[in-house]
Amino acid sequence: MIEQTFVAGLLRDRVAFVTGGGTGITGGIARGMAQAGARVALVSRRMEHLEPMAKSITDAGGEALAVTADVRRPEEIETAIKQTVERFGKLDIVVNGAAGNFLCAAEELSPNGFGTVVDIDLKGTFNVCRAAFEHLKRQGGCILNISATLQLLGTPLQLHASAAKAGVDTLTRGLAVEWGRYGIRTNAIAPGPIEDTEGFARLVPAPVREKLQRRIPLNRLGRIEDIAQSSVFLCSNAASFINGAVLVVDGGHWLAANNLMGSA
Repeated sequence: MIEQTFVAGLLRDRVAFVTGGGTGITGGIARGMAQAGARVALVSRRMEHLEPMAKSITDAGGEALAVTADVRRPEEIETAIKQTVERFGKLDIVVNGAAGNFLCAAEELSPNGFGTVVDIDLKGTFNVCRAAFEHLKRQGGCILNISATLQLLGTPLQLHASAAKAGVDTLTRGLAVEWGRYGIRTNAIAPGPIEDTEGFARLVPAPVREKLQRRIPLNRLGRIEDIAQSSVFLCSNAASFINGAVLVVDGGHWLAANNLMGSA
C-alpha cells in the first residue's frame, strides 16, 4: 500500500496506461495512481505479471485492466491502447516503464544484447508514445517516461542501459517541445537506487549496498513509494506547467557520486 500523501481523488476521472505495470517501480506507480483515483491499464508481455497487481488494485476499490503487449511490437501496443479506450472511454496518462537490463562489461556486450535493451527501453517508449498520440491529443494529457541516473555519469557494466536511458531523456524533451501545443505534457522520472525492487536485488551485490547507502546524502536507499508519489505529482494538475523535465529522485546520490570528500 502506497502512503496516502495527496488529497483524495487527485487523479479522479483520469485513465492511465502503464507499461511494465505489473511489478517493480511501475507496478508501484500504477498502484499509486489507482489510489489517487485513476483507472489503470496494466501492460506487460506476460499476464502472470499483471493479474496479481490488477487484483490488488480492484480489491482496494480501484479499477484495473490487464493487457498483454510487447512494447517492441507497435501493432500490439496499438491493440492494447484500443482495448484500454474501449474499456475506459479515453486515455489521459501514459507511463513508459517497460525496461530490460543486466550487468555486462562493454567488451563482452554483444550487439544483440545492446540492441535488445535499446529496443525495449528507447524504441519501446517511442512506440507507446506514438500509438497514444491521437488519443492524448483529443483532450490533452501527460506522458511520464521512466529514465535512470546511470547515464548522468559513466556507470560501469551499464553501457547498454545508459545509452538507452540517455535516449529516453532526449525523447522526453523533444516530445515536450513538439506535442506541448496539443496540451500534452511529457516528463520523465530518473529513479536512483530503489531497494525494494527485483532489479536492485539482482544488479546490486549485497556487500555494495551499505557502501552505496553511505554515499547518498539523505543516508537511505529509495523505495518504490518515493517514485510512485513523484509520479502522481507529475501527472496531476499540480504539475500543469511542468513540461520536458527529467526529475531525478535519488536522495542526491548522483550529485555526490564524484565527491572526493564523501564517504569511501
